[in-house]
Amino acid sequence: MSASLVSNAYLDEHSAKIRSKPVPWEGYQRAGLVTTEELGLIKKVDRQPRAKTESILVSDGQTYALLYLRLLKKLQRVDTMQCLLVLIADALLDHDERIPLFTRTVQSDPDLPHAPLLRALETQDEFVQVKSAQILTILLSAESTPLQHHHLQPFLRALATLVQSTSANKRDVAVQCLEALLARPECRKAVWAIPGIIAGLVEILRHKPGPQMCYQVIFCLWLLSFEQDIAEQINKKFDIIPLLTSVAEEAAKEKVTRVIIATFRNLVTKAPSANLPAMLVSELLPFTKNLAAAKWSDEDILEDIQFVRDELERNFASLTTYDVYTSELASNHLTWTPVHESEEFWRENAHRLHERDYAQLKALIQLLDSSDPVTLAVAVHDVGQYVKHCERGKKVVTDLGAKARAMELMTHSDPDVRYHALLAVQELVSHPWTAA
Repeated sequence: MSASLVSNAYLDEHSAKIRSKPVPWEGYQRAGLVTTEELGLIKKVDRQPRAKTESILVSDGQTYALLYLRLLKKLQRVDTMQCLLVLIADALLDHDERIPLFTRTVQSDPDLPHAPLLRALETQDEFVQVKSAQILTILLSAESTPLQHHHLQPFLRALATLVQSTSANKRDVAVQCLEALLARPECRKAVWAIPGIIAGLVEILRHKPGPQMCYQVIFCLWLLSFEQDIAEQINKKFDIIPLLTSVAEEAAKEKVTRVIIATFRNLVTKAPSANLPAMLVSELLPFTKNLAAAKWSDEDILEDIQFVRDELERNFASLTTYDVYTSELASNHLTWTPVHESEEFWRENAHRLHERDYAQLKALIQLLDSSDPVTLAVAVHDVGQYVKHCERGKKVVTDLGAKARAMELMTHSDPDVRYHALLAVQELVSHPWTAA
């Protein structure tokens, strides 16, 4: 649980530079910000060789843990904060046994150890932000009891900002912090309550990062998928199944495929009805069949692949054509699968969109507000097919607001959406109303 728990080249390089920079400790003492005793203590370790500092920490570690945190609490100059954060991280590096030295400082000051570190997260200096995040992760991950809300929540809000940052260093450190924290159930629930974190993780994946970052982000999603309520909602809210399928199809590293399949296994086990439809629509079944035929160095991955494949096959075998269609609707993603352009399908099934108080028709109409142009084009096409093959379709669709939306889509930026919206509107205009 040492500082290597969160490692980053930027942190390492800047820490090395900061260790050699002078800090005006005497000036702080003259200004009354540092006591004579504190000055004497800090001068013993300031810009000293690691071996000397280590020998001092061995004999007087508790004194220095308290000193570093007290100084961080009261001194706000960026260069000084940088120095103190490096001293704290260096004390913890490869020394898990020193973590209690810092957590016990609460006995001397109830603000310690967390408040100065949380405040450091709010500075505008990138190094101070990510270094304090690194240290907080070490301290919080080592807690033997559930984390207190007033420590965890402000840290997670800061991580939400970091993980959505344009800075690669901030994103990298934030993802590593989340990897460590999400091993704790209370952290999984707390992270789920902050949508910006999940949105940030998904956005990183959409930009196709390198294999290591890809693995770390998906590892976070895998940990989240152990929670029942998260497994039920995460794809609906963040559309992760088609994204993870796409990443898996392009993955060059076995460990990336392994963690994706492990995530899928959790989603199938915890919430099959919420996730199997989206998996079928994402064509995960043929993909898992291909994976099952490949050679893997890790036997566990094959077991997970076979489990997901078998569950998909069992689900798919019992589906009618209409079931496949409703699975597509449930996934919130439509593509040009054969059912959409099948006249026979629409003749036989258009009326079934009325079942359960028009539940499936309402789901289809909701997709007219999708941000995906393919989904939009298919959805507005399907509305036209429904009207064409259902004698009372025009009035129902108009009453549900789909006619107005279809007319709006005639001016959409995507030409395919415009074309299918035009055809749908023609069906809506040409058919006489029949009372529902």
